[in-house]
Amino acid sequence: MDLSASVETIKGVGPRTAEALARVNLKTIGDLLYMLPRVYENYQATIPISELQPGKVMIRGKISELHVIRTNKKRLTITQGTIRDDTGALRTVWFNQPYRARQFSEDREYYFTGKYELKSGRYQLTSPSATLVQDVAERSDASFQPIYGQKSSLKPETFRKIMAKLRPDFAKIPDLLPFTTEKPDFVRKGSRAEALFALHFPENPEDTKTGRKYLAYEELFELILAAKLNKQENRRLQSIPLAFNSRATQAIVRALPFQLTSAQRRATWEILQELERELPMNRLLQGDVGSGKTVVAALAAAQAAQNGHQVALLAPTAILATQHYEGLLELFTAVRKANLARLQAVRAKNAENTTKIPAGALRNASEATPGSDRSHTKANTKNPPRGQGTPSSNKSAQNRLHLPRMALLTGATTYKRRLKNQIKNGEIDLVIGTHALITDDTAFKSLAFCIIDEQHRFGVNQRHKLLLKSPKNTAPHLLSMTATPIPRSLQLTIFGDLDSSLLDELPAGRQPITTKILSELEQADELYPEMRKMLEKGQQIYWICQLIEESKVMPATAVKTQLKKLKELFPKYSVECLHGKMKPEEKEQIMNDFAANKIQILVSTTVVEVGVNVPNANMMIIQDAERYGLAQLHQLRGRVGRGDQAAYCYLLTTDEKPTKRLKEMEKSTDGFHLAEVDLKIRGPGEIYGSLQHGALNLQVANLSDTKLIAQASNHASEFAKNPENMLQYPELASRTQKYQQLTTLN
Repeated sequence: MDLSASVETIKGVGPRTAEALARVNLKTIGDLLYMLPRVYENYQATIPISELQPGKVMIRGKISELHVIRTNKKRLTITQGTIRDDTGALRTVWFNQPYRARQFSEDREYYFTGKYELKSGRYQLTSPSATLVQDVAERSDASFQPIYGQKSSLKPETFRKIMAKLRPDFAKIPDLLPFTTEKPDFVRKGSRAEALFALHFPENPEDTKTGRKYLAYEELFELILAAKLNKQENRRLQSIPLAFNSRATQAIVRALPFQLTSAQRRATWEILQELERELPMNRLLQGDVGSGKTVVAALAAAQAAQNGHQVALLAPTAILATQHYEGLLELFTAVRKANLARLQAVRAKNAENTTKIPAGALRNASEATPGSDRSHTKANTKNPPRGQGTPSSNKSAQNRLHLPRMALLTGATTYKRRLKNQIKNGEIDLVIGTHALITDDTAFKSLAFCIIDEQHRFGVNQRHKLLLKSPKNTAPHLLSMTATPIPRSLQLTIFGDLDSSLLDELPAGRQPITTKILSELEQADELYPEMRKMLEKGQQIYWICQLIEESKVMPATAVKTQLKKLKELFPKYSVECLHGKMKPEEKEQIMNDFAANKIQILVSTTVVEVGVNVPNANMMIIQDAERYGLAQLHQLRGRVGRGDQAAYCYLLTTDEKPTKRLKEMEKSTDGFHLAEVDLKIRGPGEIYGSLQHGALNLQVANLSDTKLIAQASNHASEFAKNPENMLQYPELASRTQKYQQLTTLN
């Protein structure tokens, strides 16, 4: 069987069906074979209504009394009906599925599968799926059936019929994985064909377990192999070595208005050492929200500038890029002033000594980052970064302190042509910007180091365009930063031996954030009084909504609706909104006004999720919190508690019973713990989709299966020792290449 053949080669699949399949990215026979059933139904396991127990159940009966109730609350629709069999009757309910009222015939029998539970004092079957008894009876193998999900206009029955056409040829499915000595016993000749057949045509639940084990292994093998091949390819690249400068690093650390944490020192040392090598650094800097990744990046950028080379810091939004620019400008200005003051004191003290400080020293110390001076607090002079030994120093660079000359480049930047000429001529050392950095007309004189903040928000091609701006025949050092903690199991599997630095402690003085789940009915009595207390103390509030405007499709509160409501509730205070459809200059003005406390309540979408820093904002309210993943909830919560005041996060939910993820949010503020919980709840595909451009789309593999991961890692490692082996496995090479694009940082 040729898995690369078009679906139109299947008997009974005409141009119209092929076109519908293509719309859901099913173009080849292989695509169809790997479109696995959504669930499996055992039609011999039906339970009489009179014997039902709470939980997932299947019943057989007829349905009647169907009607739709429309509520005023968020345009919610409730479809109700009554299912009857010979033993009794049962109420059933669907939410926001009004078409269900027209779906059924009262004279026909159906299998209903759903959750049997107690709601509002009575038992009901909630949102069941339904299958005609007649459709099942017509199948010869109907006792244990795969149920395919509906894809766009394609009904599940369409996939069942197509699979039936392919069934005689399943034995001809070619093997995929190499049969090397490290392979496990269940990887043998014909095991792939057997696994796919077992999943599409199972006779019992045990068949599906066997099939899923093989396919899970196959997915893990491809993923781990991709990471190992990426690592090998990166080792063939060459970068510009950036020598460590202890004097410059210590001067910067002395001028900081805070003391570095142990984690920041450790991460900085790892990065500064690696920048000295001719092999390009490819490192991921992970840090929970507020852990201080920016100062680590600043120390690394200063090392590149001290060596006479350029740095690009790419941020996903203009707000975040501007914040990085202003923060680093203030930091380096403080360093310049502190260093100048120190040299002046030394010069005065030694004015009558025979040893004089060269006149050029003061001139070099006063080299400033472009832009006006910023106010700063007293520098902390304790504890410069320490390490085991000292990297080799560039002694000629030790004679002067050269701080990065900085520039901000975004879509809203004026005088772009002049600024880009300065970058091209090497007059700018550190360029901070958005997508404007990767346009074709942005060129660098000597780009040696790239920093990508929240790098998952950029596509593979976008990141690659930036990396190609380094000098010919070199690759820049790359530091990717993320505030979305990656579970250890996911990191090891996806990135293989990726170099990673971890900031696992928060700076001193950070106040804990108190998190509380509230139902919407509790807002008036519990939430609004707390908001008034916060506002009366002069502090500020975020209110997060999922939508910009009301939607008939999604019953969630919108920014514009909530804005109007809060203006009425808090007339003494300034309430404004922020969302992604606003013009860049409008968004910047709103954020500037909020930072200046001209706005007390900011109603926003998740555009404030990453990077926004307003220390005076100490209350975060997230509407419809059950609609967000744990990682995003944690990111949003991280916008508060950034000063020295107590901070609060309220999770508003419409659910009668809080979800597991909301309960975990209420219990823990540890992003790495929450990431592990999120992995268990949502699975790797969704987690990875929020970490990296593109979706991992693992259908079967479970990244908590350490035994299977270890087997796949040993097998892939042995095979990857000779990359030329891939020439003998063209299908494996093609499938692995897809994962290579996802798992590479450089």
